[in-house]
Amino acid sequence: MEFLFLLLFLLFLAATSAVGLTTDSRDSADWKPSEGGRRWRSRSC
Repeated sequence: MEFLFLLLFLLFLAATSAVGLTTDSRDSADWKPSEGGRRWRSRSC
């Protein structure tokens, strides 16, 4: 039963991704978040 639930969940994610309902809010290889295309700058203080 758990396998069926997992399979249905993965199919749901694949379907929403194919339709374009999922978005990735991060960009680049270092996965720093961006807001409106501008990169966040973390401050160390």
